[in-house]
This record gives sequence, structure tokens and C-alpha cells, in this order.
Amino acid sequence: MDDIQKHILAERALAAARRCVASRFAGAAFTYVAGSIMRGEGTAFSDIDLVVVFPSLERAWRESFTEDGFPVEAFVHDAQTLAHYLHRDADSGYPIMVNMVMTGCILGPDIDSARLIQAKAADILAAGPKPLAGADYDMLRYQVTDLADDLRGARPPEEVAAIAALLYQKLADLILLGRGAWSGRGKWAPRVLKTLDAQLAAEFDAAFRLAGQGDGARLLALADRELAPHGGRYFDGYRQNAPLEARRLE
Repeated sequence: MDDIQKHILAERALAAARRCVASRFAGAAFTYVAGSIMRGEGTAFSDIDLVVVFPSLERAWRESFTEDGFPVEAFVHDAQTLAHYLHRDADSGYPIMVNMVMTGCILGPDIDSARLIQAKAADILAAGPKPLAGADYDMLRYQVTDLADDLRGARPPEEVAAIAALLYQKLADLILLGRGAWSGRGKWAPRVLKTLDAQLAAEFDAAFRLAGQGDGARLLALADRELAPHGGRYFDGYRQNAPLEARRLE
């Protein structure tokens, strides 16, 4: 798809967004229209992301539907619920809502409020994720260690591929968050890795490609290397307490 086709697709998507906001979300103060189509990176199969903000809601929600042939993911908020999810992104290390708000095209009457929130999202993104620490950090180190250990020794190719599938996101998180960079889920993980360090991203990709074919040696070496700055393998001493309410009397 060339640049002209991408521009036409983005214009069609924006028009579809205007129609569905008017018909489904009447009374919204403003909406951010986001996603790969609006960034000029989409395909005919890409969806439209909408962050719809009302003056006040009892609760936030998300819903999926199709508008003029476009799959649409709508995230419906008021200012307070949106603020909650923006700050939750900062805590989680995945700037999903932050990116949608920051890069979205604004529709609706309250442009000033929309731009103010957009500026706050930009500040959150610029500040970066919270440093790895505490129970979540311990769990991530343990999970990477546990999965990497499963690659030690001889295993059938299908088991190596299955282990690699589980390890992919965990190791990406350790690499990215461990360097103070935002992480990404799914298709975003290789994108942000490439942005951070193209050579490391290539090593990461090559290791997982080989593991998918049943050869986990390179992936194991990469996992061990990435665990090293975090104290190496983390198994002895790991503890995870069950919730106090994890009890059933019968």
C-alpha cells in the first residue's frame, strides 16, 4: 500500500469514526481517534481505536463493533476513569492507553480539555515506566528463570517451541523494562525492541525463530545473558503468598 492509498484509508477511517461517535456516543465531550491507520501504518485489515470521553459516567467500558467495514475498538471513559487507566499504564510498563491518547486525532466540542489530557499523556510517556522493583520484579525474574531452565537439556522440538512461546513476552519485558524503556504486548514487543536497540532486536528475533524450529540453545543463552544484570537465575528464595481469602470451607 503506497502513501496515497494509506492517506485515503486514514480519511475513510476518520469519516467512519465521526459517524459512529455521532450515532453511538452522542453527548461525548471529545474522542481520540487512534491506531495504525491514523498513523499511516495501517492495512485494509487494521482496526480503529476510539477513546471516547464523556463529561461523566457511572463506569468506564470497552466494546467492539464494525463501522463501514472497519473493525472498531472503543474505550469509553470520563476524565476520572481515563486518568485512572493512564496512570495504570505507567504502573504496568505498557503505555497502551497513553499512546492512544497522545497520538489520537481529536473529535468533539471540548478540544481544550482533550488537548490538556493529551499533554498529560505525553508527560507520562516522556517520564518512562516505573523502575523494576518489588514483587512484580521478583516474579518476572523467576518466570524468565523458570522458562529458561526448561530449555536446558534435550527436549523434543515441539516442546522447545511451546516454551519459547511462553518466554517471548516475559523476556521482552525483562529486556525493555530492565533498561528503563516502555514495554509492549504482542506485535508491539518487537517494534519497541527495534526502537531501543536494532542489533539486540535482531538477536532476539533470531533466537526465537530458531527456538520455534526446535533449537533453544541461542534463546537460552540470551535469557541467561539478560538475567545476569538482575542477579542471574532467580529460583532459590522466591516466594509468592496466596491471598488471605484463598480459602474454601466445605
